[in-house]
Amino acid sequence: MLLLNCENLSKAFGSRTLFQSITLGIGEGERVGLIGPNGSGKSTFLKILAGEEKADRGTLAARRGLRVAYLPQEERFGSDQTTGEVLTEALRDQHLDDVEIHIRVEDTLAAAGFIGIDQQVSELSGGWRKRLAIARELVRQPELLLLDEPTNHLDLEGILWLERLLKEARFGCILVSHDRLLLQNTATRIVELNRTYPEGYFSVSGGYADFLEKREEYLAGQRHQQVALQSRVRKEIAWLRQGAKARQTKEQHRIDDAQRQMQSLADVKSRNNAGKTVGIDFDATGRRTKELVLLKGVSKAYGDRKLFRSLDLQLSPRMRLGLVGPNGSGKSTLLRLIMDGEAPDQGEIRRADGLRAVYFDQNRETLERGVSLRRALAPGGDTVIYQGAPMHVAAWAKRFLFDPDGLEMPVSHLSGGEQARVLLARLMLQPADVLILDEPTNNLDIPTLEVLEESLLDFPGALVLVTHDRALIENVCTEIVGLDGRGGVGFYADYFQWERVQREKASAQAAPKAARPVTAPVVKVPAPRLSREEQRELGKMEEKIGKAEAEVTTWEARIADPAVASNHQKLQESWASLQAAQEKVAALYQRWDELESRRTTAAS
Repeated sequence: MLLLNCENLSKAFGSRTLFQSITLGIGEGERVGLIGPNGSGKSTFLKILAGEEKADRGTLAARRGLRVAYLPQEERFGSDQTTGEVLTEALRDQHLDDVEIHIRVEDTLAAAGFIGIDQQVSELSGGWRKRLAIARELVRQPELLLLDEPTNHLDLEGILWLERLLKEARFGCILVSHDRLLLQNTATRIVELNRTYPEGYFSVSGGYADFLEKREEYLAGQRHQQVALQSRVRKEIAWLRQGAKARQTKEQHRIDDAQRQMQSLADVKSRNNAGKTVGIDFDATGRRTKELVLLKGVSKAYGDRKLFRSLDLQLSPRMRLGLVGPNGSGKSTLLRLIMDGEAPDQGEIRRADGLRAVYFDQNRETLERGVSLRRALAPGGDTVIYQGAPMHVAAWAKRFLFDPDGLEMPVSHLSGGEQARVLLARLMLQPADVLILDEPTNNLDIPTLEVLEESLLDFPGALVLVTHDRALIENVCTEIVGLDGRGGVGFYADYFQWERVQREKASAQAAPKAARPVTAPVVKVPAPRLSREEQRELGKMEEKIGKAEAEVTTWEARIADPAVASNHQKLQESWASLQAAQEKVAALYQRWDELESRRTTAAS
């Protein structure tokens, strides 16, 4: 049954058309991934569905009484509110009694990972503020949830929590996200808003991998159409150029048909050109030094809180290092140490003479909001020097998909994705031995992400990358350093190995409680002796548990396999098998405990 249906929705701001004639229906339990380049209107489309914006044309029909919740990109809370007060406030119009409100608030906060209801919002990190914003919408028990870039500011643990939430949810969902793995693992349909399609959008049932396959087939057909039209138009132009004598021998409809073909060719060319991507190519110094940065026995703490200790690390050309760990574990601090922006508490940091390091700041603090786009792209004048050659600022702006006519626009008027592109443009003008990128993917669209990924793979210097984009870190990084925020440091071959270790640690902490419950007997009663069959069962119990635990390890390794992680059906099946294997281990431990307890009691 349809929850919401829109027909021929169109929206423009001034002379700039965002989208037009979008027709889309959302069914119960359906999870739609909404993607598209920056400026295609994704956020505006969600606002229209949420009732916060009006469409210029078209109709929007929702099921009677439909409960819709909307999470914008930027969350806002009262400065003196607690987590419980935020969720309670969200329920004030729900006509619930105080007891039901309290229960619902407590349950929702617990499910989101919060401890209690009295945490001050002002003390929360960016990732936990984002979780609270999601919980604020979930507490309303929506039938349709609209999420605009919900992974911004979430750490990897938070993203995995969100992924589980969406996969298990019964509500419908429209998700705007640049996280390709999140889209692959949760979406049942992908819709792209893009002027490269005749209808202005392209919809494919399935995950992100299915969408990529179908989109390439479609675009290949459109490219073939352009080639065929060009051939026909060339023939018609040659005939028209023969003059009046040739045209007298032909029907007027051929002249009309030639004009229609020319217009069709222009339309197809325009759509194919609309798919242009940002030109990203970082400039390296060409330094041959093997040791660019060396950390020996480096430790750092803030007060009693140890971030990392005794860290040994060497950065060399072609090394691409990914830093992972929960928010607050010390990733940004380690970047500042490498940049010489902060001193370690213990240990030594050596840098190559004249080392040139370029830093991408996740907080965008290096951008002056009051300057024009022209000055932001070319601070020294109307020309930039790129890879040793001069380039006019208008051409430089085009490379990053900015309209040269908008060069006088203030940076403060740019979207988050556009500001990120400005920073990338500035970084490309600086030859570097080491690239240090702190959350560069925030607000970038997927086409720009893919180009950034290719550029980082080609960069000959050293790269240190902090990102919550799992696809980017897995595809780019050759080594992973994991920080736990308690002083511990681990080295991993890839992101999925780190993720598997985190699951194993969590399982190990939970297993003793689940598998070996300890209960104090109220009354002592003689325990019956073990039968011969139970004695044989007890003798083989360790072997059975070993095999069952090996099965758990096998399923965990399968889930960590990228081929499985990118296949929604296989991943669901593997998770179900892993849960069954874990339950089997817990049951065997419980049986072992029972038999051993009876044997010991009977012997005494």
